[in-house]
Amino acid sequence: FAEFDDAANLLAANPDATTISIDEPVEIPKNQHGRLQEPGREEDDELLGTDDSDKTELLAGQKKSAPFWTFDYYQTFFDVDTYQVLDRIKGSVFPVPGKNFVRLYIRSNPDLYGPFWICATLVFTIAVSGNLSNFFIHLGKPTYHYVPEFRKVSIAATTIYAYAWLVPLALWGFLMWRNSKVMNIVSYSFLEIVCVYGYSLFIYIPTAILWIIPQKVVRWVLVVFSLCLSGSVLVMTFWPAVRDDSRRIAVATVATILLLHALLAVGCLAYFFDAPELDITAPIIPAHNGTTVITKSH
Repeated sequence: FAEFDDAANLLAANPDATTISIDEPVEIPKNQHGRLQEPGREEDDELLGTDDSDKTELLAGQKKSAPFWTFDYYQTFFDVDTYQVLDRIKGSVFPVPGKNFVRLYIRSNPDLYGPFWICATLVFTIAVSGNLSNFFIHLGKPTYHYVPEFRKVSIAATTIYAYAWLVPLALWGFLMWRNSKVMNIVSYSFLEIVCVYGYSLFIYIPTAILWIIPQKVVRWVLVVFSLCLSGSVLVMTFWPAVRDDSRRIAVATVATILLLHALLAVGCLAYFFDAPELDITAPIIPAHNGTTVITKSH
């Protein structure tokens, strides 16, 4: 009890002294808390991240991998919101020089939602616009009877989806093969490459709508403009992945990527919009002298 006697003597000597009770919580003065939390520090913590936020992100990022035959496994590929999709579409239409599309938009959360619906929209846009273009070209000809060509939908779907899946698969395999030989090559996952190719095709949707204009000069100008935008996204994305390889292989890889991309655009324009006009045989018109006359319209 000697400690209690000393405390009582000190309190009697200094009545104004502050005492702390064990049962009462310790309150930190507001002015002291204000000194510790400097102005603007909260914004820095949000941008740079604190130790607690880093631990939270790490714990949140530890997702359980579901088996590939379950629905949960494929659900992660479509876990993306509207703002992310719009931001990636904007990045594919307006590429920023020196910015890697994968690191800037895709790597945090690659998805298949955007590429799937972009390809589906492009398929129907090309098919419908191709039919309308054929209708406007023959509009006003008395011997022409418009018949919608539904087979263009299946042809466009086969072409677009084969390009959006097989070309990324071949490119991913090539990069993995070169990565085993050159250690400095940047490696992309197959999902990231599919994502890049899918979003790079968005520019062809408004281009296909404008291809309805029956002017070849306008159509080819639109093709060149679309190739410059979408091709620049592919070049700025995949050039860092192959630039540490030999110069000849790096240039050949980028040239092949651009060539296949150009073949897709030119092939769709040539097949669906610039198809040659068919000779339509007019009905047989009997002449007054008993002979028949067969006319052709071009």
